[in-house]
Amino acid sequence: MATIGIYKPSPNDLNPISRSYLSNPKFQFQTNKKQKRINYKINNNRTTIYAIHNSKLSKENKKDSKEEKKLGFVDYDEGKHQKISIQVTGFRKDDIQKRYRLRVDGDPSQKDWTISEVVEKILKLKHWDDIDGKVLNRWAGRFARKNYPLLIQEITKRGAIEHSVEVFRWMKNQKTYCARNDIYNMMIRLYGRHNHIDQARGLFFEMQEWRCKPDIETYNALINAHGRAGQWRWAMNIMDDMLRSSIAPSRSTYNNLINACGSSGQWQEALKVCKKMTDNGVGPDLVTHNIVLTAYKSGGQCSKALSYFDLMEGTNIRPDTTTFNIVIHCLVKLEEYERAVEIFNGMREKRAECHPDTVTYTTILCAYSACGQIENCKAIFAMMLAEGFNPSIVSYNALIGSYASQGMDKEALSVFNGLKRIGVKPDVVSYTSLLNAYGRSGQPEKAREILEMMKRNSLKPNLVSYNALIDAYGSEGLLTEAVEVLREMEGDGIQPNVVTICTLLAACGRCGQMVRVDTVLSAAKSRGIELNTTAYNSAIGSYLSMEEHEKALTLYKAMRIKKVKPDSITCNILMSGFCKIGKYSESLEFLQEMKDLKIPFSKEVYSSAICAYSKQASGYSVDLFYCCYLALATSGNDDHFNNLSGPAK
Repeated sequence: MATIGIYKPSPNDLNPISRSYLSNPKFQFQTNKKQKRINYKINNNRTTIYAIHNSKLSKENKKDSKEEKKLGFVDYDEGKHQKISIQVTGFRKDDIQKRYRLRVDGDPSQKDWTISEVVEKILKLKHWDDIDGKVLNRWAGRFARKNYPLLIQEITKRGAIEHSVEVFRWMKNQKTYCARNDIYNMMIRLYGRHNHIDQARGLFFEMQEWRCKPDIETYNALINAHGRAGQWRWAMNIMDDMLRSSIAPSRSTYNNLINACGSSGQWQEALKVCKKMTDNGVGPDLVTHNIVLTAYKSGGQCSKALSYFDLMEGTNIRPDTTTFNIVIHCLVKLEEYERAVEIFNGMREKRAECHPDTVTYTTILCAYSACGQIENCKAIFAMMLAEGFNPSIVSYNALIGSYASQGMDKEALSVFNGLKRIGVKPDVVSYTSLLNAYGRSGQPEKAREILEMMKRNSLKPNLVSYNALIDAYGSEGLLTEAVEVLREMEGDGIQPNVVTICTLLAACGRCGQMVRVDTVLSAAKSRGIELNTTAYNSAIGSYLSMEEHEKALTLYKAMRIKKVKPDSITCNILMSGFCKIGKYSESLEFLQEMKDLKIPFSKEVYSSAICAYSKQASGYSVDLFYCCYLALATSGNDDHFNNLSGPAK
């Protein structure tokens, strides 16, 4: 086991230590201004390397220096290593003023800890413990004013917001404390990361009471905080306040504001900010382009994102892995799978300067899953492992979801158990995907067991989880159990959505219970759930399966009145339903109406049209029958059907 400790050279050092000198442990050399010595010590099988800098600095430079040390562990026999951590020394007892040093020397309880040691001791305590008495008031470095920003920087890096708040509170009560912008900026950023927007704004006003004028970093941190919370209008107002304070926005300011708009789905506002940025002479960089692409993606404008990417390729800014990940995601959403895989292969074959990461592999895995190509999903996952990537929980969930979509419950369970074996805790999506796998394989009782297991593991099922369980019962015709899940869901404070209604309507159709269809529609209306095309299709199909053609037709008319546009599935359901009862003319009227609405014809629609034409004795010409047949034979090409007219005279 080797322990490596390397001191980071300060800006005053001339050149970093060359690796070639490390091969000689006793080598000592002189520079023109500084002396450096390397000590090499071997204790049994543990190797310790220290690069020590003995610099003759002036008193002023010594106070301004910040020493950092990188620590890590390497086991060459096992081929393992530990993540390197940076140890910050800060200003020690010898650096503080003499009057404070005399107090420290005479008190054995005062410890000469480094900044990193102080942070570690604080984090070992609960935030409600006596952090002041046990750690902070025993730290000799508290008398060095310049240690305060270093301490805040280190503890905020860990993301421990409660501990950071306690340290900041203690700091403001110290006589040596002086309010600084960088301290407030770090605390505002920390509050923003934890979505504590009110506290972040409170610090913004508090720092002005301490006579700290907000600078550009303060405004950037506050804009970023509101952007994380989806409060894009607040972010815009802060930008206006910044301009009124005569502070010129930087590229980071614009990027944060564009991100605030884009992450809230306001892609149009994001483009306006981007245009304002260019008009003010601040050119966009790669980060800006990636944020704009993300704004398009979040706003569901995948086609516009691809067009923007094409324009981006004409600039001197080269895309990175993040850029390609967004593009691949948009291509998958648009079902352009071949192009997505082509970009992915180009990244793997190193034709591009950037290489795929875990997000890239996961996105491609989702693409193959959408196509039902399970073997390719397995191959992509194995390829990710072979390339040395550690799959994230999202990657595992995508693989479980791909198996679930095909009802492969055993394979989904195997991946789920493998997730727990490697020490990764399954999340709600993991359990829901496994639940869906059992539902798709016709095992609703096992799906119920997964939901109960989720609750036992302190995870709260979400709307998707309950919808999957309702679908599991509904697919097997267990309507009573599906309705009980609906009541249980509402009892847990989760309101049903249109997907829930669609699932229940489809279950009613399978069970042949017309009364239940009316009840589900009434329940949707009382809960303010607006039916979409899929919901209307489920309800119309359920009525037709029970031969309630008048109710189906009435519901279709209500659908048109509410300006919900039907699709080819709606038309096919109505045509086939009316064909079954011998109403061929009414069936073909839906075909004509579909043509008037410019709805693309599917193969199923053509099949229903051929059925209607072939069974009716008269009314439509043979030419129209031939048009339908020819369109179906040419994979649903509408060009053969453009001259469709009404009944022959």
